[in-house]
Amino acid sequence: MALANPEKLKVVTTLSRRDVYFSLARVPRSSRVFLGCSDFKVYEADLAQPKPDFKEIGAHNSYVTGVALHGTTLLSCSYDGRVIWWDTEKKAQIRAVDAHQKWIRRIIISPDGKRAASVADDMVCKVWDVASGKMVYELRGHQVKTPHHFPSMLYASAFSADSKLLATGDKVGHIVLWDLASGKEVTTLEAPVMYTWDPVARRHSIGGIRSLAFSPDGTQLAVGGMGKVGNIDHLEGKTRVEVFDWQKGQQTHLFAGDKFNGLVNQLRFHPQGEWLLGAGGAGDGFLLFYDLKSKKTLRQEKAPMHIHDVALNEEGNTLYTAGHNKIVVFDLKG
Repeated sequence: MALANPEKLKVVTTLSRRDVYFSLARVPRSSRVFLGCSDFKVYEADLAQPKPDFKEIGAHNSYVTGVALHGTTLLSCSYDGRVIWWDTEKKAQIRAVDAHQKWIRRIIISPDGKRAASVADDMVCKVWDVASGKMVYELRGHQVKTPHHFPSMLYASAFSADSKLLATGDKVGHIVLWDLASGKEVTTLEAPVMYTWDPVARRHSIGGIRSLAFSPDGTQLAVGGMGKVGNIDHLEGKTRVEVFDWQKGQQTHLFAGDKFNGLVNQLRFHPQGEWLLGAGGAGDGFLLFYDLKSKKTLRQEKAPMHIHDVALNEEGNTLYTAGHNKIVVFDLKG
């Protein structure tokens, strides 16, 4: 098995597309992916093919901001407020649920495949039974308004590897960890630097927690966004990743970017926890690799586009990315 080495990072496939791809879910042990798009549609494609055929699975009524896969069941979410279940073999809709009152930002499925979680700008996280489509919990741990009395947003969520915990993160930097067995709050964390409020130039705010990821052993929670912003009409804050020992409630790592501006939209740990990957963008895109043992940045690399979603293969040596007008596959084989 080829080792995953960030220093060996190279582009192996670049697919230029007309639209923006907000979400990506990979079929295990394959190069097949499902994609959520700005044209309101959900697609399937095999990225190992020289000229992949983008097959339409179905459609929403607005941007498809999340896709998540378990077996032959695909879940998608959208700014239209709906969560849709799809049968990937039949390419047919199983059910559709009017899930949220505002834009849905993300949907994820727990590693054991039993639960799904959707987060939206109504500031509610809803937990679903994947098999039946029934709502299990309605989790309310985030304020509807920012401290300056403007609407907040609930951007990010992550399951722990053992499927026992769920983390959610919002615009003002508030993080809640939930127990999936009971639906009860376990603890909270704060990352306030990722939120910028400017009452002078423009009476609004920017930033927020855009990504969350548990370490493989479940002891650490990584949080991604960007640092403080001068002109809040632009994503000019430097990339920012904080890592917490969530049980102690302590920040253990801070990676304040010095090269790229923009939002860290996605975080992924190497399958064995050897490093942490951050991806996102502003005008341009970037890939960031961090070594948590040494607390050092291993690599900061410009990406061909603003990245919205990523997937690593089981060995962590192939990276699939989706974003603005491009889908790109990277090789990290050492």
